[in-house]
Amino acid sequence: MSAVAVHSLWTTAADPISKIDAPKIEYGQLSPTLIVIGAAIVGVLIEAFVPRKSRYVVQVFVSAFALAAAFAAVVALAAGGYGTTKAHIAAMGAIAVDGPALFLQGTILLAGLLGVFTFAERRLDPEAHGKRVDSFAAQAASVPGSDSEKAAVKAGFTTTEVFPLLLFAVGGMLIFPAANDLLTLFIALEVFSLPLYLLCAVARRKRLMSQEAAVKYFLLGAFASAFTLFGIALLYGYAGSVSYATIAQVVDGTIQSVDPALADTMGNDALLLIGAAMVVMGLLFKVGAVPFHMWTPDVYQGAPTPVTGFMAAATKVAAFGALLRLLYVVLPGLRWDWRPVMMAVAVVTMLGGAIVAITQTDIKRLLAYSSIAHAGFLLAGVIATSPDGVSSVLFYLGAYSFVTIGAFAVVTLVRDAGGEATHLSKWAGLGRRSPLVAAVFAVFLLAFAGIPLTSGFAGKFAVFKAAAEGGAGALVVVGVISSAIAAFFYIRVIVLMFFSEPRADGPTVAVPSPLTMTAIAVGVAVTLVLGVAPQYFLDLAGQAGVFVR
Repeated sequence: MSAVAVHSLWTTAADPISKIDAPKIEYGQLSPTLIVIGAAIVGVLIEAFVPRKSRYVVQVFVSAFALAAAFAAVVALAAGGYGTTKAHIAAMGAIAVDGPALFLQGTILLAGLLGVFTFAERRLDPEAHGKRVDSFAAQAASVPGSDSEKAAVKAGFTTTEVFPLLLFAVGGMLIFPAANDLLTLFIALEVFSLPLYLLCAVARRKRLMSQEAAVKYFLLGAFASAFTLFGIALLYGYAGSVSYATIAQVVDGTIQSVDPALADTMGNDALLLIGAAMVVMGLLFKVGAVPFHMWTPDVYQGAPTPVTGFMAAATKVAAFGALLRLLYVVLPGLRWDWRPVMMAVAVVTMLGGAIVAITQTDIKRLLAYSSIAHAGFLLAGVIATSPDGVSSVLFYLGAYSFVTIGAFAVVTLVRDAGGEATHLSKWAGLGRRSPLVAAVFAVFLLAFAGIPLTSGFAGKFAVFKAAAEGGAGALVVVGVISSAIAAFFYIRVIVLMFFSEPRADGPTVAVPSPLTMTAIAVGVAVTLVLGVAPQYFLDLAGQAGVFVR
């Protein structure tokens, strides 16, 4: 009897949930991300099954082809109206397909493609044992200076795993600015952070410095991720949901039905403020804003330079996209709380990055502090809280990413016996020894400084204009002052290159393969085109500047 009773209990309890609906996924609209992640998995299989001597060519081809195909998919989606009229939430509420997402994804994919070109460069170092070498360790697992490392170098091994790692990082970055709930945001954050920690550790020269950079980045990144996750938990406690739309409705007070289990904590402002602060803190760490910038100079200096260029460009694009979506879609009702805080962060970031950069003697550290100052300029656009603010930040990110990859690609060319010559004193007289390389680097430095007729000027002008119209005039004044401070150290490098005597023991400029030449040429072309005729691209960013809710 009791067995029958128990049996009936089980059956009656199970009846209402006998049918689980299959998830509805719009594969076509998620195709850019799926192509890149699929190619990354293929890259892992290539490492397992393709003979060692063929891997490099196959990996470069697969990576470049996948990124180009994914970019074509983004363009097709934008042409199909998914950036404007057909913008909507896909993948059962997890991912937004809208203008900002597509614009940022296109920028990340192009940055990734140029990143592949610089990763694949094999003509800069002298040949080792008759084999060409790239910027990455012969065998990443071997201890620096050990016999196993020497044997790996002698055998001509190369770390071709960097290509699937780059693709996994790009895949995470594509989801990050398009995420429409906090769990998707966190998973995307981890998917693109973990490959970057690894990529930072595999430099061929200065291995210990590279590994130290990776450990610092990993430890600080883990703390930032933990803050983000704790913030997500608090926001879930506040709104009873991780969905952006639901949290925004609870903030506005427009939500109708409440789960009785959550009625006690819902609408608790302490949870909202602390949770939002923690999530924003995690994103500010990723963009390198003061006071969460401590990792930036060490990691930029220690990581292999192609990785630094890719990371500096693509991570900023992804993280600013996620920050914009969080502040504009989830927390517009909290605007009066977060605006003053973000203004303070923007001021210390602009001034901190510009002032500390003056004291730097290493070109990679100088560019790192410059990137911190640029994070401050971008925050000025975020604070505008207007459609112009969004479109100006999108334009600035697009312009900045190409300048950054181009600048770091030039840094890889200036070499001495110990590898890259990154100390500023070694760059003295470079303009006389190699006028073309110095001129190209000068173009990038002028763009960073925001000199007219470069993309940097158009980007800064758009961001400051949006900030001024948004009522943040004081911020624009600080921005102009820090731009002037920053211009000093950029111009100082140009003066050093063109008006100093070359040293007898100075570095040489290596002649790169067409891959790096392409990356640098695209960087210069985009910098000049966006500087001379920015209107088309400003209009494009303007059309893409509306978030779907």
